[in-house]
Amino acid sequence: MAGSKEIRTKIKSVENTRKITRAMEMVAAAKMRRAQERMRAARPYAEKIRNVAAHLSRANPEYKHAFLAKRENVKNVGLIVVTSDKGLCGGLNTNLLRLAVNEMKTWEGQGKGLLVCPIGNKGFGFMNRIGAKVKSHMVGLGDTPHVEKLIGTVKAMLDAYVAGEIDAIYLSYNHFINTMRQEPRVEQLLPLTGEKLGTSDATWDYIYEPDAKKVIDELLLRYIESLVYQAVVENIASEQSSRMVAMKAASDNAKSVISELKLVYNKARQAAITKEISEIVGGAAALE
Repeated sequence: MAGSKEIRTKIKSVENTRKITRAMEMVAAAKMRRAQERMRAARPYAEKIRNVAAHLSRANPEYKHAFLAKRENVKNVGLIVVTSDKGLCGGLNTNLLRLAVNEMKTWEGQGKGLLVCPIGNKGFGFMNRIGAKVKSHMVGLGDTPHVEKLIGTVKAMLDAYVAGEIDAIYLSYNHFINTMRQEPRVEQLLPLTGEKLGTSDATWDYIYEPDAKKVIDELLLRYIESLVYQAVVENIASEQSSRMVAMKAASDNAKSVISELKLVYNKARQAAITKEISEIVGGAAALE
């Protein structure tokens, strides 16, 4: 059995660890609330512009944007993967990257080329390790992402799509459902299709001012910005929720370990006292 001093050191060490995990849990809870507010504020705009863009894919304007043109033969696929910059958030990144890798294997099995655009340090590191072809990347977004920082990275993928280097773009991120549940998703970003966006087969059209080209170009750029931004803020909310839950579990585990170590310490202390009493009694008996 370990000595009392060694057990005391272990207890102190676990208590210090528990203080750190408790602090991280509270910080994550505060950040999660702010991230949820940003996410909820961005959702209505993202959903509305997505609906408009979906209707536009069914319209018959005089100008047809490249993002609306469906390509029959898909030879190359682009994947934008949104992960966190930091760890200690449970299996959040692992689950997302597993889903992304499964999709990548499916596309490779169909003989399609693949370009990836990781957003977040964890995704960038993982894609480099598995040898994926990285077109562009973005790390160090922080807790408050800005669209202007994101669009530069994503534009490299959009330019590749317009140039014909890739024929479809998919977006992979963690969808926030509630504090305890986050769902990894892979959604098609381009080309725009009504089926993917949940619209009917009915024909839609709009009146454009000043002209269709100017309006559609601006709208579709805003559409891509909003969807990528929404994915990033949802991923941050998921990250903070997952970290809060993981740190709470770590704090609870530390509490259990401390209880067990204290029990062992008390037993060791009692055994030492019993041994000391036995030695005193034995010594006294020998003197008689």
